Amino acid sequence: MLEKELRVTNKLGLHARPSALLAKTAQQFTSAITISHAGRTVDAKSILNLMTLALPLDSVFTLRVDGGDEQAAFEAIKDLFANRFGESE
Repeated sequence: MLEKELRVTNKLGLHARPSALLAKTAQQFTSAITISHAGRTVDAKSILNLMTLALPLDSVFTLRVDGGDEQAAFEAIKDLFANRFGESE
């Protein structure tokens, strides 16, 4: 299992478009992928679950990935956040 705290760096936070992109990316992997914040843990493969977290700019959350392709999944998701989901800010 891989686990790391990450920060939301895009200006609008984890709104609909980034949530959809995150869920779509997570669905490409067989590993279980969860995001935890403020005592809640959700399945990162579900856009609705992700949006209920309502993560604004600068939120710190925990990404957990567990499974056969965990390294690739972890890197792909970490890169989405590092690149601010392709948003300019």
